[in-house]
Amino acid sequence: MNWHRMWVLCVSLLGAAGVSTSARSVELLASAPTQYRVVEGDTVWDVASRFLVHPWEWPELWRRNPALADPDLIYPGDVLELTRFDGEAELRIAAASEVRLQPQVRVSAPRRAIPTILIETIRPFLSSPRPLSEDEKDAGPFIVALPDRRIAGGAQDRIYVRGLPQAPARDFTVFRVGQPLTEGDTGETLGYEGIFVADATLVAPGDPATLVMLRNQREAVIGDRILARNAGETGLYVHPHAIKKPLRGHIIGVLDGVSQIGQYQVVTLDRGARDGIESGHVFEIVQRGIELRDPYAGFGTRVFAPEQSAGALLVFRVFERVSYALILRASRPVHVLDIIQPPG
Repeated sequence: MNWHRMWVLCVSLLGAAGVSTSARSVELLASAPTQYRVVEGDTVWDVASRFLVHPWEWPELWRRNPALADPDLIYPGDVLELTRFDGEAELRIAAASEVRLQPQVRVSAPRRAIPTILIETIRPFLSSPRPLSEDEKDAGPFIVALPDRRIAGGAQDRIYVRGLPQAPARDFTVFRVGQPLTEGDTGETLGYEGIFVADATLVAPGDPATLVMLRNQREAVIGDRILARNAGETGLYVHPHAIKKPLRGHIIGVLDGVSQIGQYQVVTLDRGARDGIESGHVFEIVQRGIELRDPYAGFGTRVFAPEQSAGALLVFRVFERVSYALILRASRPVHVLDIIQPPG
């Protein structure tokens, strides 16, 4: 069930129960245009940022065009029109002017809806990053050898794997066990970083089984772990929205290992499905205030500056205890252990 159908179902149920479903007023930018033509390369987040102070409020501003077969999608060339309805701002696709049609044959490429975010920035991470459990880290299938007694292998190389089940899947991912993923406040171990090595496919079952690597991000070595690969991509059309309950967490890792994190980098969060996180949730990034010295206070007195907003991120992949997110905006360098909270 896609987001639009879920939304219609919720509205129907609330209406049947006599509950008002009117959205609260969104805050428009002073520079918001009355019309905007969508261009190739735009994303939904780009478009929302042209109209809204808080782009994650997009679902409350966007209004469906009933003439469209799938009213949730926006295409290059669409003209978006900002209007008012019952005192509330709304955005919809402007009605096309009347034209006289003549019979003719025209060949054109199929229209492709603009994505929610710049997909190329997260495409490599839609199926590869994942936390490893204690069992996956210590007892899962692993590379026992490579051909010709080599110590490392790359794309199109065969690998020999022990521990695969009797009826194994066909597609696998090779991971290397990384650092523990720990909760930002308590230090509780939530899992272990799974560093993507390669995709692989089964050639011959057995003990050891034979696999061949198809796409490598780094060389595989003896001891790397093997997990069945999840089919299909997710995250292409996530709908940004704010979580509806108070929740604070932390950035606990960045996938390329840098210390300072900027726009369009992928980070790991210490909150997941058990905390109510879902794909599409937008969070504000907050940095703790620095400690200040008060020369007039008594010995041992500690004073801290207020917390400061540092940007926003979008969750696109969720596991039970951790999730992965894309930095959408960074007004200052972001760091591991910076706080995340609902935007407001």
